[in-house]
Amino acid sequence: MARNLDLTALRSFVTVADVGGVTRAAGYLNLTQSAVSMQIKRLEEALGLTLFLRAARKMALSPEGEQLVSYGRRMLALNDEALSQLSAAACGGEIRLGVPHDVVYPSIPGILRRMAQAYPRVRINLVSSFTLLMKQDFAAGAFDVMLTTEESPDSGAEVLSSRQLVWVGAPEGNAWQRRPLRLGFKDTCNFRNRAQSALDGAGIVWETATGGESEQAVEATVAADLAVSVRMVGSIPEGTVPIACDNQLPSVGEMKLALYRNSRRSDDAVDLLMSELRLAYGA
Repeated sequence: MARNLDLTALRSFVTVADVGGVTRAAGYLNLTQSAVSMQIKRLEEALGLTLFLRAARKMALSPEGEQLVSYGRRMLALNDEALSQLSAAACGGEIRLGVPHDVVYPSIPGILRRMAQAYPRVRINLVSSFTLLMKQDFAAGAFDVMLTTEESPDSGAEVLSSRQLVWVGAPEGNAWQRRPLRLGFKDTCNFRNRAQSALDGAGIVWETATGGESEQAVEATVAADLAVSVRMVGSIPEGTVPIACDNQLPSVGEMKLALYRNSRRSDDAVDLLMSELRLAYGA
């Protein structure tokens, strides 16, 4: 008699393998940790196999687990594709997504690709701008989902993680040593006031080297060693590097990554997008 794999348990197994632990998988699947652990145990018992090697609080795939996770991804992808094609919720429409320009890469392209596979008739309109401007547009109803980088998210936000801010400059550059210290920021950049206040507190004289709203101009100026700027760890522009200055420049703290959702949107496609953003930008 043919046996069938439990797709619910298989989804928990694949998710734990992908995110590296039961705790994060539980958050992604909107389940309790005990429920995820029980599903994996049930799958192991049904197969008569050990799928994870558990040691020192870490979960590594066993050889059998490595084999199953490849099948599992394909089975779940086919399951999700079939459901999305047959579901009325997948008939069409548009999701308006706002993401700050400095955190678009590397995660957003993959998220958009997976969303297109799961909901091929849903259009996602991505807008990349600064948090300050996007929050104004969000309040006016311009976005369905919005990711922000900000110091103090609104009460309605879901805080995903915090990231350290670092000074950046040209590789092997010395702009950070010059005084007055020249700063490269767009006028609406959230990090601009943070950097200026930190320098004022440290008694370091500074001046602006860029203005306007061209991020390319800012990045070119910094990469040319004509100014320094501030970015989040994990979002360092190409052609620049974190400045190793032995604490001669003041700490600029950290920023929170927060997720906002328009309360009027409650469909499955938006649910999946929210889950993808949590997985990519969570702690």
